Amino acid sequence: MRQLTSRSSGRSPMTVLFLVVLVDMLGFTIVIPFLTYFIQDLASGQGINDVGSRDFWVGVVIAVYSLAQFLFTPILGSISDRLGRRPVIMFGLVSNSIFFIVFGLSNSLEMAIAARFLSGAGNGNIAVARAYIGDISTYDLIPRRMGMLGAAFGLGFMIGPFIGGLLSDPAASIGGYFDSAFWRNNEYLLPCMFSSLLSLISLALAFFWLEESLDKDSRAETASDGSLDKLSETFSNIFGVLKIPVISTLVLVNFLFLMAFSMMHGTFILFTAMSVDSGGLGWSEMENGWIFAFIGLLGVIIQGGLIGPLTDRFGMSKLMMIGTVLCGFGIASLPYVPPDASWLILGSSAGLAIGNGLFSPTHSSLLTFEANKGGHELGLVMGAQEGYGALARILGPLLAAYLWSITVEGDGIWTFHTCFRVAGLIFILAAALQLTLKLEVDKDDENPIIQN
Repeated sequence: MRQLTSRSSGRSPMTVLFLVVLVDMLGFTIVIPFLTYFIQDLASGQGINDVGSRDFWVGVVIAVYSLAQFLFTPILGSISDRLGRRPVIMFGLVSNSIFFIVFGLSNSLEMAIAARFLSGAGNGNIAVARAYIGDISTYDLIPRRMGMLGAAFGLGFMIGPFIGGLLSDPAASIGGYFDSAFWRNNEYLLPCMFSSLLSLISLALAFFWLEESLDKDSRAETASDGSLDKLSETFSNIFGVLKIPVISTLVLVNFLFLMAFSMMHGTFILFTAMSVDSGGLGWSEMENGWIFAFIGLLGVIIQGGLIGPLTDRFGMSKLMMIGTVLCGFGIASLPYVPPDASWLILGSSAGLAIGNGLFSPTHSSLLTFEANKGGHELGLVMGAQEGYGALARILGPLLAAYLWSITVEGDGIWTFHTCFRVAGLIFILAAALQLTLKLEVDKDDENPIIQN
């Protein structure tokens, strides 16, 4: 574990890492309010007019980003063990800057899918940022620093979607210079350009102020085999994580949690954007931006301020369980919000936000403890978790999109509510699996690892 200060400025590396992740997340979350509408427009433009078939492509575009992360994030995590965390983080920011613009200029589903895949392939920043924290933190600091990372996510979710909603369709929403044929034909390019700019700012922060956390003596030795052998070895090690006691269970819990959570990424807005006559709320990009800002605000409060005291009071295992149950309630109750009392969506959204705010830092901290105690390479373990998490984020949106496509115009019990109910059941399964965990942290009296 290294004690670092940022080059030439004396800043704490956590301050710089927080800013890098925050700006990166702002750029990423800006697309949330308009992605559903954008893909629906592209699908309709290609003659896909059936509601279920059209909306299915929303899930595909969301899933393809995670598919790329599943394939490449574990490799990037392993590379960071060999070359250091800083260059991998900077590479991801460059990738974001390029492919946000390509996505905004997309005029077909194929182009949009390619842009999202290439963006996901180059961005392994979340896994590497967590490994960075593990490099520089003592046991008592890890939960709070993971919470700070979560607070950066929360701020990104609070501000990014609001900006995305505000900048969507600038010809109509802003006017003036933007009231032209170019901007009317590229309704969602402006927020994508803004996202690209934010990634460039984050790149500058990382280049000038982010110190490398992994000294050369601590880096894994680079294998001398060919490229194919290295890839084979990397994936063999990643799948091998599932053979490690406790860590394998934690990875599976995270897989189920993220699978269920990601089921609402596309269907949340599919539901809120659906017409009132069809059972939805009839919301616009801006209104969806506001609700995601609310979700982000709660995430900031939980992960930025309350996670430390709550961890000291209840312990990480209990908070992880509570977070899972709250998320299950939030997503399962979402489609029952009536359009004439749409403010009730705040309750469902609060369950999602608070639940995720409790689960994410506690789970990451527990996984870090177990990896360190077992002497496993932290970048490899975190990269594997992100890889399986990406797999969950592939299957979740695809499952939700499929269920939505076959039930959106159904009746009886097979309506658009079905995908939300299924997600709730997956959260229950994740909670049940947690009951089987035997953690080293739980063996110590009153959780002595975590001190004020």
